[in-house]
Amino acid sequence: MKTILTLIFVLFIGMAAQAQNGAAEVKVETVTMSIVAATAKQDVAVKNENSVARLYMFKNSKVTKELSFSTKLNKAKLA
Repeated sequence: MKTILTLIFVLFIGMAAQAQNGAAEVKVETVTMSIVAATAKQDVAVKNENSVARLYMFKNSKVTKELSFSTKLNKAKLA
């Protein structure tokens, strides 16, 4: 009896869902835009600055550690 009532309930809900009127189709207005061909020159200023990178004398400094990294592929393999 429970199975029959469940089946009828599911069919009733399905029929009620199909009977609903769908929303009207909304039409989208298209916008046309024209293409404008314009070129603009940009001046680039060249600066002649000589910057110096410093390496610290201490063996455990961050810069020295980061510059001397090694990967697994750098290690020698035994033949």
